[in-house]
Amino acid sequence: MQKKQTGLKFLAAASLLAGVHSTSFAVDSASFELGTGNKSQLARVAAQWDWNTALWQGSSTQLGGYWDLSLAEFRQNQYQNIPGQKKNLTDIGFTPVFRFQANDKKGLYGEAGIGVHLMSHLYDNNSRRFSTAFEFGDHLGAGYVFSNGIDVGLKLQHFSNGGIKKPNSGANFAVLRVAYPF
Repeated sequence: MQKKQTGLKFLAAASLLAGVHSTSFAVDSASFELGTGNKSQLARVAAQWDWNTALWQGSSTQLGGYWDLSLAEFRQNQYQNIPGQKKNLTDIGFTPVFRFQANDKKGLYGEAGIGVHLMSHLYDNNSRRFSTAFEFGDHLGAGYVFSNGIDVGLKLQHFSNGGIKKPNSGANFAVLRVAYPF
């Protein structure tokens, strides 16, 4: 039952986002991220495509967003719960990100996203073990876009398979992000 509900929620979100698109296939920005959590570190590069469409717009703020395609390398520092044993894994992810921001897209913002990730092998670190290489990655973040377009943010990210298969202990990371516009 829980698997069905997770699948239905994902399909509903995907259907909602089907109408949101970028006006161009050209990459709007690129980002570099560093994160840590659960005795692991991650380094990630990503490309973003701005939706260029406000889902809601007020007199000074809007709810918009972007598509995020990422490639990350995780370093597990307590692989299989053995202190000092290290193992790396690679992750590719795709995430629609909703962003509450000023209409000019400068200054403070808050964002949230949930996407899909495929890992090169199973994450198994510091008593946190994934049973699938396919994971959902969700995050909440906040940041600031400077007048030159450089975006600096901090986000809390959680990875989990959404109950597809047990065990499903998940893992959390604090991530620092810097994005450069094109």
